[in-house]
Amino acid sequence: MEVKAVLRYIRISSQKTRLVIDMIRGMDVSKAKVVLDFTPKKAAKIVKKVLSSAVANAIENHGMKKENLYISKIYVDQGPTLKRMKPRARGRADRIKKRTSHITIYISQREES
Repeated sequence: MEVKAVLRYIRISSQKTRLVIDMIRGMDVSKAKVVLDFTPKKAAKIVKKVLSSAVANAIENHGMKKENLYISKIYVDQGPTLKRMKPRARGRADRIKKRTSHITIYISQREES
């Protein structure tokens, strides 16, 4: 059984977030939280919140044990881009793209052997 947590429309680019989620893909939840604690990127704090939400969903809603949980799937998709204008010299304007992303985490329970 897989339990899912999704964070949508977060104001960080998906490219920057992928750097962080590639580090923790397939890890146990406790080890992934330690890695995220010591990662000095903005996306690490955001991903940790989504991971904590997925763990809470697994424990509270499905009765899974915290010790056996691992990240079975994790990915980030690009969300809508906010387009803004920045004034430039001689009456011109440049477009600024403020990117958003959607983070999805699936948590599963390892089989006890």
